[in-house]
Amino acid sequence: MRTATTVEASSGWPGTRDFVLEAEKLGLDECWVAEAWGSDAPSVLGYLAARTDKIRLGSGIMQLGVRTPVALAQAALTLAEMSGGRFALGLGPSGPQVIEGLHGVPFARPLTRMRETVRIIRSAFAGEKISFAGKAFQIPLPGESRPMRLSTTPNEDIPIYLATLSPRMLELTGELADGWLGTSFVPEGADAYFRHLDAGLAKAGRSRSDLVVCQGAEVAFASDEDELRPMVAGRKKELAFSLGGMGSASTNFYHDAYSRQGWAEVAAEVRERWQSGDRDGAAGLVTDEMVLATTLIGTEDMVRARLKVWRAAGVDTVRLYPAGDTLENRLATLGRALELVTEVP
Repeated sequence: MRTATTVEASSGWPGTRDFVLEAEKLGLDECWVAEAWGSDAPSVLGYLAARTDKIRLGSGIMQLGVRTPVALAQAALTLAEMSGGRFALGLGPSGPQVIEGLHGVPFARPLTRMRETVRIIRSAFAGEKISFAGKAFQIPLPGESRPMRLSTTPNEDIPIYLATLSPRMLELTGELADGWLGTSFVPEGADAYFRHLDAGLAKAGRSRSDLVVCQGAEVAFASDEDELRPMVAGRKKELAFSLGGMGSASTNFYHDAYSRQGWAEVAAEVRERWQSGDRDGAAGLVTDEMVLATTLIGTEDMVRARLKVWRAAGVDTVRLYPAGDTLENRLATLGRALELVTEVP
């Protein structure tokens, strides 16, 4: 398996910067930069492109609808040039809370917008004159304008990863993307993802080897069961937030993803309590087994065993979020995890 992490620059930038630079020295393969509702990704990626030499950089993710498809292509082409070809474009639909609530952009027809966005971006990467008439986009608009091509050097080698969760979006990912940036992953229930990815791959005449599966989880090490117990307990509210608080009361893609992986009953109960304001009660419904199933937390032997389960489930790249109160502790955790990943066949 390849190794990766995700960072953002919303706060504590010097520490984040140093973490990435040191992670490259440790041998980390990839760094994805998020923007969510905080800092933007391209600014951070441009800086890291200038400060790193080997690590692959990716937007993880830039949100659909916030930039035009051509603006996304421009950013990707620029970052690929600045990094010497070390850039991957990660796109995701986000959700109505961010797209409509923060940016004031309609969230309507995300599947159509994603399909058309990828097609337009690939046309721009190829150096073609951009002419597109779809349901979500028309380029150029009617009038005096004419189709144009970007003045940058074409680059069709930039991989496109999609961050998707719903069945139809997963199928689109299998059909169109070079990679899948997954989350909310329970390897024992991974068929809930892979059957839709595989349907899209088959539709396009492709196989699983044509799609890189990149999944992420927190990694933390405990010396024994006594040390592990409070670590697991401390993460139950975070998982309860994903099940009950992400998005809105009616739209929570993370809740839905976990439900499709076999957690429907408990996910519904957690959401009901969370939305009613009973956050502690919601966290109390999360079991130790649920935390351990969705993370890489445990003794060294436990984490080693879980990494093998992830690989057997179909994960090609494991995205590590190392725990630690200080930069040194996070790097130490990351270093131990990287050693364990090398042991996975």
